[in-house]
Amino acid sequence: MAELMVRDGTWSFDGEGIRIVPGRERGVHKLRQDLGEFTVPLAALAGIAHEPGRKAGRLRLRLRDGADPLLQVTGGGLPDDANPYQVAVEPARVDVAEYFVDAVRQALMLEQVPDGPCDRYLLPGPSVPLSAAGVDGVATFDGERVRVEWRWNTSETKRQWGTRDYALTDIEAVEWRPPVGLESGFLRFRPHGTKERLKPDHDPDSIELWGFKKESGTTALLAAAVTARLPHPSAPAAQALPATASVPPVAGNAAGNASAPAAAAPAAAPADDHDALLRRLRELGELHRDGILTDEEFTATKAAVLRRFDTGG
Repeated sequence: MAELMVRDGTWSFDGEGIRIVPGRERGVHKLRQDLGEFTVPLAALAGIAHEPGRKAGRLRLRLRDGADPLLQVTGGGLPDDANPYQVAVEPARVDVAEYFVDAVRQALMLEQVPDGPCDRYLLPGPSVPLSAAGVDGVATFDGERVRVEWRWNTSETKRQWGTRDYALTDIEAVEWRPPVGLESGFLRFRPHGTKERLKPDHDPDSIELWGFKKESGTTALLAAAVTARLPHPSAPAAQALPATASVPPVAGNAAGNASAPAAAAPAAAPADDHDALLRRLRELGELHRDGILTDEEFTATKAAVLRRFDTGG
């Protein structure tokens, strides 16, 4: 048993995994505190290192690619003080930190843990339910569905879509990007088949992020919680979820808002007759003219509706 106790947190290693408990002092990043205690299994580790510093060193874990949904979705975008796989080490605890490193490295060698990528998540991701706020919206996730409600300052484009609601089977991937310079970051829930990438302030599948404030770090945790429940990007194709329509149907979005823009994939006409199909064609033409449907999406959807004419509905 090896244990390192510092103001920044406590790490314990029992030969099978590293138990990480974040510190509760004011200087500990809120993301780490919100994530709470968790264990990194030995099989998820690719390495460990202690980096001495003049005032304080740093103990870092290196995880195998694809082992952790949080690292998977943030893609290295977490600042050091928010990274749960790093802990600050005071000079008085350097010897303990180096002993800790030796113990973990020896176990990795004895167990012959590979340092290559994983084809499944070895950590469960953050606990749910979770709620996370961005600049123009608030997302909630209960483990099965994601709901996004817009703030008063959201763009008119998003306001027209209304509240967004996704089942896990609707989502192909989650994307999280921190802001860079004057460019906004975003938390995006990408439905199956979506190809067009709008700017975060106009994308109805995105919440805009303006800075990695301690109060808004939960957007990364929520992104990781959803990612952990989606098929792993390196999993065999047979495990992938079936694709669904790329945009919600004309009758409304996933939350049932009739005022939302229409779908890229054709929905069954209400009366299933030619008048309904003609209305559908007019709606698709308006969406294409307004730039909501791409040329490719409009062509494919129009062809599908015209086939309904040929077959008599």
